[in-house]
Amino acid sequence: MSKNPLSAKIAAPYARALFDFSVEKNLMHQITADFQNLEVFLSETPDLIDYLNNPLISSLRKEELLSRTLKSQLNDETFKFLNVLVKRDRINLLQAVIGSYLNLVYSLASIKMIEVSTAFPFTNLQKNTLIKKLKEITNAREIRLVINVDSSLIGGFLIKTNSKVIDFTVKNQLQLLAKHLDTVLEI
Repeated sequence: MSKNPLSAKIAAPYARALFDFSVEKNLMHQITADFQNLEVFLSETPDLIDYLNNPLISSLRKEELLSRTLKSQLNDETFKFLNVLVKRDRINLLQAVIGSYLNLVYSLASIKMIEVSTAFPFTNLQKNTLIKKLKEITNAREIRLVINVDSSLIGGFLIKTNSKVIDFTVKNQLQLLAKHLDTVLEI
């Protein structure tokens, strides 16, 4: 899920081209697995992202770094795609391309990406119960949760998917109660 709408818009054609290629060449499973692993790897290595996004570093040096760090870990076609992004000076869009590509795959497979903000981490039982309920509500075959812990919510959780927001937070309930009391006490 790209935070920058402009990056997401520029990344979409690259993701679509790779998606179409992966379907045509019957490589979707390998490329999807590569991108899922790469997404986790990039989230754990912000220095690599900074290096790849740095416009002062030459494309050749970026290619060399990717070759040393990722070539042995990725499918040949996935690695070639990364080199295309480097050559076209679009490697700074890698995270947006990954997000867009995975959204295309998840859409095809009826997998919903749902962002959940919670005051405290979920237990496995809570997570599984929430996934089960969300499957019923969305009619999705599978649910992928992106969980963010935000202690400012006081308690409860907030669910975001596409254009819907469902707010079960204590903070929201207190705000609603305060508004209600304001209207009642004005009389």
